[in-house]
Amino acid sequence: MEASTSFIHHVGVFASDFEASERFYTAALETLGIVAGHRSETVAEYWHPERDTPSLSLETAERARDTTRGMHLAFAADDRDAVDVFHAVAVSAGGTSRHAPRFWSEYRAYCAFVSDPDGNNIEAVHKEIG
Repeated sequence: MEASTSFIHHVGVFASDFEASERFYTAALETLGIVAGHRSETVAEYWHPERDTPSLSLETAERARDTTRGMHLAFAADDRDAVDVFHAVAVSAGGTSRHAPRFWSEYRAYCAFVSDPDGNNIEAVHKEIG
């Protein structure tokens, strides 16, 4: 039997203000064990230290119309504490709270939602058993 792999290899986000978005994503994702494995002046690639996929590629939008907007992206958290820390750090790093951490019975998950600097809906989710 083959090892299970994610059906997503990577996701690209194109930022209107790369520095502001890099600050936000670096701080928020670090709380979930996700780090910038590659960085240049216009690109930051985020992944778990032990595997480089799936990954998030943050890039500078060449033109305003190329900016990623309206996206909802959820990251897995190991526990409720990680969701709480994600929310607090993401807001401190330039995000805007959409929903403070709480249990969402319809998803059977503990989640927090924060808008990134371009208004994308970034979530940390800890799926509850059962």
